[in-house]
Order: sequence, then structure tokens, then C-alpha cells
Amino acid sequence: MTEPPSDVTQLLAAWTAGDASARDRLLPLVYDELRRVAQNRLRHEPNNHTLQPTALVNEAYLRLVEIKRMSWHNRAQFFAMCARLMRQILVDAARARRSAKRGGGAVRVTLDEGLLPSREREPDVVMLDAALNALEALDARKSRVVELRFFAGLSVEETAVALGVSTDTVARDWKFAKTWLYQELAR
Repeated sequence: MTEPPSDVTQLLAAWTAGDASARDRLLPLVYDELRRVAQNRLRHEPNNHTLQPTALVNEAYLRLVEIKRMSWHNRAQFFAMCARLMRQILVDAARARRSAKRGGGAVRVTLDEGLLPSREREPDVVMLDAALNALEALDARKSRVVELRFFAGLSVEETAVALGVSTDTVARDWKFAKTWLYQELAR
């Protein structure tokens, strides 16, 4: 993430304080990184998907500005929220395709190469969403770690900052979550 963290953090603080122009000045600073996150997410989509990285970023941004009360603390939290919104957009698109076509056409997403038993059993984004929701019910922090690491592409260190925990805690949560999700998705 290449933009100066202090600039982003300052604009987030101003946005939290009610400065709408800060929100508008923020997008150019973070756009390239959001597009990279979107490209990474869409790389796991089937070839026939219709979303493009720019559209995914734009849709996420539109949903983001609709959030009326958000207290932004740092850039990691901001990117985590954007990743969550991108996940929701992909899940919504997958559900729409499933309901539009009898039999599915499910979107396939690989969570982690070591997580899945084989390439033939990659989870679709709807299954992954359900598994993450189940993990959240079990342990919300572990679900957030997956969201930040996988969907936002944050490092262990950035995830620790976003969650206010140590890097060792993030590493343990990440290891547990991958094992738990493997078991859930292998069913």
C-alpha cells in the first residue's frame, strides 16, 4: 500500500469529523491500491464473470459513502471495510447469477492453495461467505483476520494494527481459521 499512511489517516479523521471533501480527496490517494485488491479478488473468478476491477472498486466506493456513521481510525481499518464491501458485492453477484440460471454457474474462489484438498474442490464465493459467517459466529476476530488477510490483502502486521492485537495473535488466528475453513469447505 503505497500512499503515505499519515495522509490517508488524516483524511479519514477529517471524514469522521464530517468533512465530506476529505472523503472526495481520499479516493485518488487509495484508488490504485483498491484496484489492486479488486484485481486480486477477480483473478479467482471464472472467465465468464462480468465484473471488472474498476466496476468493483466503484461499487465498493458507492456502498462506502452510503455508510452514514463510521468512525475511521486508520488506513488498515479503511481497507478492511473496502475488502468487506468487495466480498459482499461478489457474493451478491454470485447469488444473482445462481438465481438467474438454473443449476448455478457458481463463482469459484480459492482461499489458499494449502487450504483445499484439490483443485477440483475450490469453494465458490457463496460457500466461502457462508463458511466465514459460521466462523464469525464461532469467533468474530478469526473471521476478521481472514477477511483482512484474504480479501483486503493486508499483511500480518497491518492486520494486527487494524484489529489492535499482536502479530503473534494474528498468526495463530490465521492458522486456526485456515484449518477450520478447510474442514468446513471440505464437507
